[in-house]
Amino acid sequence: MSVDLATVKRVAHLARIAVPEADLPKLQGELNAILGFVEQLNEVDVTGIEPMTSVTPMAMKQREDVVTDGEIADRIVANAPASEDNYFMVPKVIE
Repeated sequence: MSVDLATVKRVAHLARIAVPEADLPKLQGELNAILGFVEQLNEVDVTGIEPMTSVTPMAMKQREDVVTDGEIADRIVANAPASEDNYFMVPKVIE
């Protein structure tokens, strides 16, 4: 796959990057080099290899999902400048 100058301009526009006209050919070459590397990765045989999320095997720590400190809403809003029925009150910002 090869990227032309029009595609480089579009990618720069979508990324909200201001690229001077003189730098577009250099950027085109860099993008083509990146895409060439990705195409090389497609040639690697990965049959039988499981996808991994980390280079070292890890298991996420899990705990039971239980409420351990509920029913303290009155203490939570105690330091609020304004509260009503255990809800924070804030100034109206939209008319």
